[in-house]
Amino acid sequence: MADKGSKGVRKSERLQHELLVAYRTVDGFITDWAVNISRGGMFINTRNPLALGSVVRLIVSLPDAAFPFDLTGRVIRVHPNDPDSDQVAGMGIEFIDVDEDKRVRLERFVDRLRKELPDLAPPPAKK
Repeated sequence: MADKGSKGVRKSERLQHELLVAYRTVDGFITDWAVNISRGGMFINTRNPLALGSVVRLIVSLPDAAFPFDLTGRVIRVHPNDPDSDQVAGMGIEFIDVDEDKRVRLERFVDRLRKELPDLAPPPAKK
């Protein structure tokens, strides 16, 4: 998730998968759903995204892990809540300062998920 709102090149392939994520905001501790994940980040579905550039501490619950673990991320993309748009409200988070153990756990989860998800044909191009 390497773009900042424009159509950039991603560092890692995103996989559509819901994953429970908790994070702290100025208003308290929030639990939301990440709707996709990659080795380098995730997109969190929220009506109240944090500001672009915000650093956030995430608590991630991977299905194959006995306990949740924490990650640090930076908001690199924001989609505001807009009822007139078909775009999902939320924020793209790029993982930063990931230690080796957590990086390996994330990569293992994403690789396993990639193998388990059916290959989907790309949608037809709109004319």
